[in-house]
Amino acid sequence: MDNQSIQHTRWNCTYHIVFIPKYRRKIMYGANKKDLVEIIPKLCEMKGISLIEGKVCKDHVHMYVAIPP
Repeated sequence: MDNQSIQHTRWNCTYHIVFIPKYRRKIMYGANKKDLVEIIPKLCEMKGISLIEGKVCKDHVHMYVAIPP
């Protein structure tokens, strides 16, 4: 893995994040899925987060992200 660094610090902060709707309703398909696929990378870019991998399933969303400390 690549380590980020500044003068006296090195870091590699990666997280696996899972979003699950209440009662695991299968609502993320069709138009909702297309919207999420467009929105999530834009939000990550706005916040300075590197989206390494992401997947939208019918009842949850997986994201593997690298976040600076």
